[in-house]
Amino acid sequence: MSAAASEALSSQSNDATFPDLWSELEWRGLVHVSTNPDELKALLAGEPITYYCGFDPTAPSLHLGNLVQLLLMRRLQLAGHKPLGLVGGSTGLIGDPRPTAERTLNTRETVAEWVGYLEAQVSRFLSFEGDNAARLVNNLDWTAPMSAIDFLRDIGKYYRVGTMLKKDAVSARLNSDEGISYTEFSYQILQGLDFRQLYLDYGCVLQTGGSDQWGNLTSGVDLVKRAEGAAVHAIGTPLITNSDGRKFGKSEGNAIWLDSELTSPYAMYQFWLNTDDADVVDRLKVFTFLDRHEIERIEAAVAAEPFKREGQRILALTATSLVHGEDATLAAIAAADALFGQGDLRALDAATLESAIEALPTANASRDSGVSQLLVDTGLVSSLGEARRAIAQGGVYLNNAKVVDDGMLVGTNILHDRFAVLRRGKKTLAGIRLS
Repeated sequence: MSAAASEALSSQSNDATFPDLWSELEWRGLVHVSTNPDELKALLAGEPITYYCGFDPTAPSLHLGNLVQLLLMRRLQLAGHKPLGLVGGSTGLIGDPRPTAERTLNTRETVAEWVGYLEAQVSRFLSFEGDNAARLVNNLDWTAPMSAIDFLRDIGKYYRVGTMLKKDAVSARLNSDEGISYTEFSYQILQGLDFRQLYLDYGCVLQTGGSDQWGNLTSGVDLVKRAEGAAVHAIGTPLITNSDGRKFGKSEGNAIWLDSELTSPYAMYQFWLNTDDADVVDRLKVFTFLDRHEIERIEAAVAAEPFKREGQRILALTATSLVHGEDATLAAIAAADALFGQGDLRALDAATLESAIEALPTANASRDSGVSQLLVDTGLVSSLGEARRAIAQGGVYLNNAKVVDDGMLVGTNILHDRFAVLRRGKKTLAGIRLS
């Protein structure tokens, strides 16, 4: 772990103004559904317990929804409890059922590669030091040696098909044109097996996950109860949705990835900055370690002066720093300022500038491409005539320099020998990539 990551972890804490951890989790909106709340409240206030959350390698990176789980895991760890980060080397070969269609199965080699990526990401958000150091586990370690007969005799006998058919993900697929394969139907058994194995190996008594995984979470609770006669628990967190109610995630095609190669620090910063006023306080509660007093202060400021967007700016700075570090976040802020004429574009390094341009409408060009035509190509104007009028009115900028000649070529002002930024007015931007 880098020194910066270690320092970030050491600065995190739960809010001591709450009487217990459960009260803080509820205030932050992190409990959408759970097994017995009173028992969980007492359990989390008592001696350290071992808990886990699973992450399937069905993509090369975790995303925003997974971040909710990672931060919940960290809060539990800060309270003294012992985390197990499970990366599903076996469940990732299958994937949990989607509501509409079968998943495309990835190769064993691809899944193994993605296991490594996800383990590295999980490791950034938990501490692996001290009495309650985190541990990483891979469910392929206990499923690979198990024969089909062992699976059916030792695990399958505890499951009732009628109960399995009632799970939301399964019932949705049964009622669809696609139906559901036995492979995906069996996923809930594999996840239940994970909880039982972690209970036996580590005394694990709590699993967390998204509320859309509730059927899989309770599969493990039920299996441990039937097979071992023990009471264990589950917490389902709320889903993070956009303004039209769709959740953010890879299955929806709108994932905000934690890997900077897939979602740049600039793009993540802009994502948080564009949070609706109605959502910003809830996002601060979930995605930052700011205490109740500070969040309530921000809430009052947002209500009194929403146009200042203080909540969004704090959220964007804090949450992006949590994922990508402070240096990358400050570079993203500098890029945003420079793009809108409040900073020096030439001071930005090539990687930061490129990531910022990726978030804009773009066009490819050669050095002798005309700025007027590029205004049309990028959609900043609808015609060459409109482009010429915009330039004549003094409202067009190339790399923050005003364009005064409608015959200007883009090659006269470029950045890092391959980029340019067009701006119309104060806020309408486009990127140019030069070949």
